[in-house]
Amino acid sequence: MKAAERGIWKSAELRRRLADAGLEISAGKMSALWTGTPTTIRLDDLDVICAVLDCEPTELLIREPEKVAALRPAKAAINQAGPTSVTPRLGHPRSTPPV
Repeated sequence: MKAAERGIWKSAELRRRLADAGLEISAGKMSALWTGTPTTIRLDDLDVICAVLDCEPTELLIREPEKVAALRPAKAAINQAGPTSVTPRLGHPRSTPPV
């Protein structure tokens, strides 16, 4: 939406403007950014994107608390399983300390 507000209607145009600002983005990463589904983004890259779009990071990032909440039950189930037993490893025993 921020790109559209700045008159940028194609991902190629945003990619060109980012390149002009010193950020070379691959076509695959640009596609993920444009569709709104990037898996990761470097903070340095986010800074350049914000400079090009004349916006703040908070205007581009969308919180997804439901995804965070979905991770909690899996973590809680691991903790409720209790401690795992420790099995000693066979092999070389430790040396005795010098006398």
